[in-house]
Amino acid sequence: MKKNTQDYIISAINEALKAIGAQDFVLYLDTPDSDSFGDYSTNIALKLSKSMKKAPIEIARLIVNQIEKILPNSPLREHVKEVKAEGAGFINFYLRNEYFYGELKKILKNGKDALRVNLGNGKKVLLEFVSANPTGSLSVAHARQAAVGDVLANIMSFVGFRVKREYYLNDEGNQINILGDSVRLRLSELKGEKIEFPENYYQGDYIYDIARAVQGKEAKIKDLGDYAGKHILEIIKKELSDFGVSFDYWYSQKKLREGGKIKKAFKLLKKKGFLYEQEGALWFKSSLFGDDKDRVVVKSDGSFTYLAPDIAYHQDKFQRGFNWLINLWGPDHHGYINRLKASVEAFGAGADALSVIIVQLATIFRDGKPMQMSTRKGQYITLREVLDEVGRD
Repeated sequence: MKKNTQDYIISAINEALKAIGAQDFVLYLDTPDSDSFGDYSTNIALKLSKSMKKAPIEIARLIVNQIEKILPNSPLREHVKEVKAEGAGFINFYLRNEYFYGELKKILKNGKDALRVNLGNGKKVLLEFVSANPTGSLSVAHARQAAVGDVLANIMSFVGFRVKREYYLNDEGNQINILGDSVRLRLSELKGEKIEFPENYYQGDYIYDIARAVQGKEAKIKDLGDYAGKHILEIIKKELSDFGVSFDYWYSQKKLREGGKIKKAFKLLKKKGFLYEQEGALWFKSSLFGDDKDRVVVKSDGSFTYLAPDIAYHQDKFQRGFNWLINLWGPDHHGYINRLKASVEAFGAGADALSVIIVQLATIFRDGKPMQMSTRKGQYITLREVLDEVGRD
């Protein structure tokens, strides 16, 4: 790989460290907050102070002296104008204006490809993000995650990774059943019937919209929850498209289960000795892989826990040929990380084959007070509202 400016600087520092008899350290370069302290800086002299029993500024001067000896015969001379030991012992590098002019010329000549570097070497990455349940419009918090995920995918693609974007659809289970029941009750209400609407049902106005859309033809609809989920999914897809975010795959949990992939995953885990039965339930030995305790995957009534389809889903990601899985989650999923990483290791992948990035929630203030957001209660700022009021940027 072609060396860049930082590579040359680090090589020069390492050579200088050997010359002054310092032990090896992992080097990091920082960008100073002020231009008056150069373009790159390192605090290696401060780290060496204790072991070398010298003041950091003294060590910094020794290192700078050695770099100045190296500089005339190094490719670094074309990049660096001056190296200084400054402040409490920082070593600051000042780049030549000619270097910047040269980089600008490359950009003007070659466009964005002038900045392209191959860090990924074609490694296949699956980036899963947003993945909101199709039970309501996307919120501003989902919008934030969509932006982070899309930008990350663009950056990784630019530097040589083969990135695919995926949206995981939790399109079955209790929340879809409640969605269907919510529509059913609103239908009854539209017919003039007096109803009691449970607090844990979906209360947004969009439920009325779906009820009006199916009014008169509800007898032909086999599953109201499934119908409503698909209706909302089309809204989600349109919102994301207008936001400039696209996905390569929309992965259905329902199809995952119907395709027998959960049972196949469990069969393999059982063969490896990582599943056991206790108190009528099926447990995964996640504690063998760093989780704080073992986890139930099949309850005593025979139903799957939330972890069960996720285990199979992540196994399927690897089976599709991806080498690195990256998930973007909200902060309420933080405690879920270790158990899922455990399942990835149980299938034979390394712990670093799965990376989870927590994207913090967005808080919206109205009249100086934070808004409480709830999908069930229909109280939240939607992505559509942000697009209409603020715009994509």
